[in-house]
Order: sequence, then C-alpha cells, then structure tokens
Amino acid sequence: MPLSLLSVTPEVYPLVKTGGLADVAGALPAALAAEDVAVTTFVPGYPAVLGAIGDAAVVHAYDALMGGPATLRRATVAGLDLLVLDAPHLFARDGNPYLGPDGRDWPDNPLRFGAFARAAADVASGLLPDLLPDVVQLHDWQAALTAVYLHYDPPTRRPGVVMTIHNLAFQGIFPAYLLGALGLPAEAFALDALEYYGSIGFLKGGLIFADRITTVSPTYATEITTPEGGMGLGGLLAGRGQVLSGILNGIDTDVWDPAADPRIAARYSAADLGGRAADKSTLQRAFALPEAPEAFVIGSVGRMTEQKGMDLLLALLPELGEVQIVLLGSGDAGMEAAFVAAAAASPDRVACRIGYDEALSHQIQAGSDAFLMPSRFEPCGLTQMYALRYGAVPIVARVGGLADTVIDASPYALAQGVATGFQFAPGSVPAMRAAIRRAAELYRDDEAAWAQLQQNGMATDCSWNSAAKQYAALFRSIRA
Repeated sequence: MPLSLLSVTPEVYPLVKTGGLADVAGALPAALAAEDVAVTTFVPGYPAVLGAIGDAAVVHAYDALMGGPATLRRATVAGLDLLVLDAPHLFARDGNPYLGPDGRDWPDNPLRFGAFARAAADVASGLLPDLLPDVVQLHDWQAALTAVYLHYDPPTRRPGVVMTIHNLAFQGIFPAYLLGALGLPAEAFALDALEYYGSIGFLKGGLIFADRITTVSPTYATEITTPEGGMGLGGLLAGRGQVLSGILNGIDTDVWDPAADPRIAARYSAADLGGRAADKSTLQRAFALPEAPEAFVIGSVGRMTEQKGMDLLLALLPELGEVQIVLLGSGDAGMEAAFVAAAAASPDRVACRIGYDEALSHQIQAGSDAFLMPSRFEPCGLTQMYALRYGAVPIVARVGGLADTVIDASPYALAQGVATGFQFAPGSVPAMRAAIRRAAELYRDDEAAWAQLQQNGMATDCSWNSAAKQYAALFRSIRA
C-alpha cells in the first residue's frame, strides 16, 4: 500500500511559478512515485490553475471560508494529482500570486493563505473519505499554519507533519489582531506558538508544531541554526536540531536535458559538446552581442536582488571588459534599471532582459560558457544544477546549496579531474572578481581542462533520485 502524501504548496510547475519552489513541487511527485509514495498536490485556485484544471469535479463545498464561499476540486494535470482550493474572493486575481499590480503584498495575504492552510488541515483530518494522507508536507510560510490548525484542533487520526523551508527569509509575519480572524485561539499568541516580537509568524508556528523540519540542502540546514543565518529563528531551529535535516533538491532531468531540449538551438551531450557552439552563437544573436566564438560568455538567470548578490555584479561590470554578460530576470526596480542602463552603455558586452522567459532561460544555460550565482545566501539553488547539466560552468558563492553542488576548480581538484566549477567566499566584489578571473583564464588557456569541467558537471547526478529516497524514509518514520 503506497504511503499517501498531501503536498501543500503555494505554487507548482507548470501551472504557476515564481521561483524554485514551484519546480520542486512539480518534480518531486514523480520521483516519490518510484519510492511507493502517492502524492496529492494541494494548491490555491489562481486563475492559471483553474484554467488548467477546467471543469474539475467539486469534492467539497464551504459555505464560508475566510470571508466567502469556496470549493475543493480534484483533477489530474501534467502528471500531477491535484487538489485545488477554488476561493474566488481570495485567489481570482491575475498576475503574481502574492503581489498586487503595485508590486506590494496583497493586504489580505494572511487570510488568503490562512484559508489555504485551514482547508489543508481539514483534508489532513479526513474531510475527504477517499483521501486520508499518512503525511502532510508543508512548503514555506504559505502552508505553515496547517500544522498550527492541526495542533489546536487535533483530529482523531493525525498524519505526520513535515515543515519544509525553501527560503527562511520569507516567514509570513502579520499583525497579532488577525488571530481571531484566522480562527485560532488566544493561547496561540505565545512564545512557544505563533508570537513573534509582538506579531504572529506563520512559519514560526509551522516550525514549532511540525514533527520534522526539512530544508533544501545540508549546508543551509546548518546555516539557519546560527544567529547570522537564522533570520530571527536561529535559536528555535537550533533547539529543534534533532528533527531538522537538509535534503538537497534535485532537478527535473527530463525538462532539463540538453540532448533532447526543444528550446535550444542544437542538441549535445557530455560525450559530444559540439552543439554548444551553435547554441552560443544563437544566444549572442538573440541578445544582439557580437557573435564572437572566442568571447567568454557568462550567463545569469534569476532575481535581481541583494540576496542574489546582483549588486556585486553591478559594481564589477566596469572591470569585465573582455567578458560578455547575458542577464535574464527581475526584482528590485532600481537594480533592474541599473542593469538596463549598463546594457545600453555597453551593448557590445552587456545584455539584459527584464522578466521571466522559460525558453530563454534554457537557451542561456545552453549558450553560456559560465553561469554566475553570487548569492549572499542560497538555500539550495536550482539554476546552478541546470548549468551543470548543460555544461555552463558555474561560478558561485560558497553558501548553502551552492557549496553542496559545485566542486571548486582548485589546483588539486583539477589535477584529480573532479572539479565542476568555481566557488568564492566571502560574498564580496574582490572575491567574485578573483573567481571570474580564474574561470576566464582557464577558459582561455586550457581548452582540455575547461572541457573536463563541462563534462564533469554534465555527469553529475542532479536528479531527484537520492532526495526522493531520503524523503520517503523520513515520511515513513512519522506516518499516521
């Protein structure tokens, strides 16, 4: 009998995505199926989700849920068994799932995701007779109140609860007066519950009341127990260290496969890298850069924020005169404008696209010689693993999952033939400058060593196989 898992997530690829969480939630169910774990993915009914599920069956109706009627709908889409909370008063909004048109958080986000968690707790408690989860996995603060509702309204049959942290920087902290509107008792406003410096913390509650806590890389699991990396929750996480573990994310190796990717110009593999030259030329043309085969092209895809260290790249751009930089992403408005201005000032070596483009992100991985991730902290990171898979040599800060997935090209690692990229620490302009120079010099001076880096990276097992085995063992240890 398969273990039944309810995965409670605010986003899931390919239906709705703002970051790596969606990729994880979308890829993990298939990997867990091989471990005899049957996953039902519970997701809010954003317009894109409802459009994908069509006329899905209604399996439960709420007369009132945080201010309006709602239904639960079940469907199977893109290989995912879905349970969807259709609550138009909360989720019938176009655009970003969390932000309004002004770029600010929706004011009712605590009620939106409070309702989502309340419904998840109901399902976990046996609301649907044909869906009795053995374990509930809660992804980030948007799902965390599920554990709180299960604590204060305990069911006869309580499933095991796993709280998974994808990024501790986002904790869901809201005014304390919302406690009653969320349907939680006064005693939940306590130091050993939701109270957080006079407010209520959704993620904090999930961390306290979950049976197990996971995060997305072993190094990050250590970092978040420290005052520097714990972002106000380091003491709590250190105190729960016995139930905290880091399980390194994988990637969907079918979606990210350079030998079969329809989104890139030419197919290639570790055994035959020849197609990368065509992809590099295609990338240079797409970004109106000089089509120079000898140019060292560095790509970057992701959020343009200080957390991602993109201010370090801005500061370094004037010094990178012999390097072509290709950027795709969005984030801080001032940083976006600065990169656009840099591209306009140096169109022969800096190119920038603001926004999200899945196909273009594949082409950047396929056409770049190196891939830059200068994050100040990085729970896991997926794009450096996409880079490994595509032979774009990663240049990364030595933090979190970046430290766990990239083997630095030290003289010893190069001599042993095991290096896959370049690490630097601390997160500073001088350290990043040195790493980029090391990479550029190796690319220019030793073609065979560079090809070995590419082949090593492409041979790295970035799949979900190992993580799925670890998750399955953890789930079985706490199943209902």
